[in-house]
Amino acid sequence: MQNEATLRLVVFVGLFVVLAVIERFVPRRTRPNYARRWLTNWLFVIVDTITLRALALFLPFAAVLAAADASTRGWGLLNMTELPRWLELIIVVLLLDLAIWLQHVLSHKIPALWRIHRVHHSDIEFDVTTAIRFHPVEIALSMAFKIGLVYLLGPAAWTVVVFEILLNGSSMFNHANIKLPQGFDRAVRAVLVTPDMHRIHHSVHRHEHDTNFGFALSWWDRLFGTYTQFPQGGHEQMKIGLHWQDLRPTRLLWSMAVPFFRK
Repeated sequence: MQNEATLRLVVFVGLFVVLAVIERFVPRRTRPNYARRWLTNWLFVIVDTITLRALALFLPFAAVLAAADASTRGWGLLNMTELPRWLELIIVVLLLDLAIWLQHVLSHKIPALWRIHRVHHSDIEFDVTTAIRFHPVEIALSMAFKIGLVYLLGPAAWTVVVFEILLNGSSMFNHANIKLPQGFDRAVRAVLVTPDMHRIHHSVHRHEHDTNFGFALSWWDRLFGTYTQFPQGGHEQMKIGLHWQDLRPTRLLWSMAVPFFRK
């Protein structure tokens, strides 16, 4: 799909700026000004991008490329049938979002995956930059998982682009430190994951960060019994992160080494 990368970049940067500005004027929580933390989280984006680019030298390491390849070869369930474009988009969004929810659950339940995923959870605050804080190994594994799903499902390339824009956009939104009116939050949460819902997932308490796994759609946590409505300490006072409650998670090299720590 032509200009796919440009489109995704424009949406990503535009939405990030909008959410960062809203955080500045309508914050949900008072946030210390850790400039180094923002720098570290942005450096993760650079490292992750370099990792994916390097892997792409050897494999079609992008979900949209996999979709185009599957279409050419006639692989995948959706390539074996003719559906209206709108119906195919709905099926793709629902199935891929459910799969990403399941992947997220497994990243908490399988010890080896949790060691990698806790880099994301070690962030000591919760804002739009938390959404881009992922270890490059997790980014590579996640992309490999999505590529496998695409070959099995066989979606049109354009539907994969739409889903990835939705996934990235909703991830930035639900990590944002913004205060939504309660009524609006309830209405949005009926369909999408809101910041208040996902913030609970970043609690220091294991019984809370093992809930609310959704990235885009909020339905899966309700359906599978992993939904928590309120944090026990309240949104303003709850502690974010893991047991490293100091400034070490604001350092890039320390954060990159988290998967190798014993505890």
